[in-house]
Amino acid sequence: MNAVPLLQLRGLSLRLGPVWALRDLNLRLEAGERLALVGANGSGKTSLLRVLNGLRPPSAGSLSWRQPLRQAMLFQRPHLLRCSVRHNVALGLWLAGQSWRQARKRALLALERVGLAELADRRASALSGGQQQRVALARAWALEPQLLLLDEPTASLDPHAKREVEALLGQISRDATQPEPMTLVFASHNLGQVKRLASRVIYLEGGRILADLPVNDFFNDALLAGNYPEAQAFVRGEVA
Repeated sequence: MNAVPLLQLRGLSLRLGPVWALRDLNLRLEAGERLALVGANGSGKTSLLRVLNGLRPPSAGSLSWRQPLRQAMLFQRPHLLRCSVRHNVALGLWLAGQSWRQARKRALLALERVGLAELADRRASALSGGQQQRVALARAWALEPQLLLLDEPTASLDPHAKREVEALLGQISRDATQPEPMTLVFASHNLGQVKRLASRVIYLEGGRILADLPVNDFFNDALLAGNYPEAQAFVRGEVA
């Protein structure tokens, strides 16, 4: 284990109006981990992702990360601009300091990575939902993030598009051509997807972490043997 984790939460809590969305979270994340966040709707998964991405400051406790840390986030529904597919990818690179020529070149490479190079000059709004999510993934990959955060990235897609995006996530997270392994933190209700992509699983309920286990243990004997009744109920499909 490295002396300095990629990121660490100590007693972190988040209050949204009268509700405590997150409560006293302690979490250490190492580079290269693939962490799945599971739990019922309203358990705190999206709130935790937004705190990790800096979109919401914690109300209490602390969040620290290795400096500098490049990160990107994918949402359940991709947020694309009303311009070409290539410009959607290139703009983030240009804002990060690349020349427009360099950004366009890197954007095309990223689109090739997700199998959309031939659609580079098409308007992003004309693409299917699965293609739009692949554009969003290309936009994130182009920035070479050390940490990629994903909030139910395949939930709104049809089965074929889900398989395509999930396969790309698996390839990108294990891409040996990148300077260092990418770390994934993703929320998902799809337990099959969690089994295929995650190396570690956290079960959240009421904004608290009730289980934190390696993926094989979460779906096997350790969950049954341990004191994790809420997580067991979720895995059995008794919690929506």
